[in-house]
Amino acid sequence: MIASKHILTKFLKQAGITVNGNQPYDIQVHNEQFYSYVLGNWSLGFGETYMRGFWSCERLDEMVCRLLKSNLDRKKFVWNNIPLLFHYLSSLTLNLQSIRRAFHVGEVHYNLGNQFFSSMLDPYMQYSCAYWEKAKNLNEAQQNKLDMVCQKLYLKPNDHVLEIGCGWGGFAEYAIKKYKIHYTGVSISKEQINYAKKRCHGLKANFTLMDYRDIRGEFDKIVSIGMFEHVGKKNYADFFKGAYQHLKKDGLFLLQTIGSSRSKIATDPWIHKYIFPNGFIPSYQQITKAIEGNFHLEDWHNFGVNYDYTLMAWYDNFKNHWSQHQSSFDNHFFRMWEYYLLSCAGYFRARKGQLWQIILTKIESSQKYISYRP
Repeated sequence: MIASKHILTKFLKQAGITVNGNQPYDIQVHNEQFYSYVLGNWSLGFGETYMRGFWSCERLDEMVCRLLKSNLDRKKFVWNNIPLLFHYLSSLTLNLQSIRRAFHVGEVHYNLGNQFFSSMLDPYMQYSCAYWEKAKNLNEAQQNKLDMVCQKLYLKPNDHVLEIGCGWGGFAEYAIKKYKIHYTGVSISKEQINYAKKRCHGLKANFTLMDYRDIRGEFDKIVSIGMFEHVGKKNYADFFKGAYQHLKKDGLFLLQTIGSSRSKIATDPWIHKYIFPNGFIPSYQQITKAIEGNFHLEDWHNFGVNYDYTLMAWYDNFKNHWSQHQSSFDNHFFRMWEYYLLSCAGYFRARKGQLWQIILTKIESSQKYISYRP
């Protein structure tokens, strides 16, 4: 225990983080088991010990940012533990995002309850990065994002639009009402589908509980906002092959996804276990390799710094509305979501995560695309 405490304290000091220090980003340890558990499990250990109340931090988001900026996650001893190695070997050898596993994340995460998500998100229920340029609050920033997507797709009346990962129907409602499109959306969450159907009742919208590999038909435009993180690198070729087959010759495909500047083997083990089972963050190379031969890459827009602001706004809403959910969720759940939202904010603040909107056209398209920025 003493050795573990000495090693981890010295390790954190390299990132400017003092154990039991007086800065808001310093860690306050409440249980001495924190040291050995983190050394044995690293990122999984950080998250699990926080959930158990072994430590606290006034500015957890800033602590994570400092930790990641220091690149301590690449230190050699971090890899000398069996749970981490097993996690990465599983990602290498298994297709964690197969059709058989596809609905698991919907059951674990997206089906937590529409009331829960509506209290945390904006009125359009956008559970992806907002666009904060000229926005005063989360609602304006998410509406900015929705309109930017529509503008980049050059939507026009009667376009038939497919959304892969329709969420709670916010994009559908916005695009149908403002641009008079016809809409088809799919999701692997029954809660989302039920909510979206009620939201868009009477509009030209069709929602189906379905994996993206079962989609049929051709569309003028395709959009996917914050769903690609669930596809997995072993399925990228199939995902883009499907998009190619479903897109008309001169159509446009907009993909919004979290991205990484480095190709990785697997997602963070704590996020995988508690938040987004089987998720995976793509790199530039993994995307471009998968689209080669089928698509022109017309536009690549990175506004990852906006995700920090979005996550902090979600956290404020989550915390301010927590009293509404205490009868459904316990304090363990609260600390889990607090750690998720704030650590992810730190991740983007450290520029370890990017946020990309990518415009693709089919390789045989005669469409001349002009990039749009608001």
